[in-house]
Amino acid sequence: MIDNNTTPEELLGQVNAAITAVLAGGQSYKIGSRSLTRADLAMLKSLRADLRAQIASEDSGFLLDRTFVAYFEGR
Repeated sequence: MIDNNTTPEELLGQVNAAITAVLAGGQSYKIGSRSLTRADLAMLKSLRADLRAQIASEDSGFLLDRTFVAYFEGR
């Protein structure tokens, strides 16, 4: 369950669980007239990457982490 108090770490755990469910049980299946479709795997992977980046940026404390400045002389 997601609410306003859910941390990025908790969301990442939920996304990882959803990815595991898709990989273990398939994207969708149908039994008789009932069907189940899980979240899109590509969307889950994208969300996981975003959450990992958010967590990493919170840990670093720098606004422009992994940013470099280059000065090319003589151009």
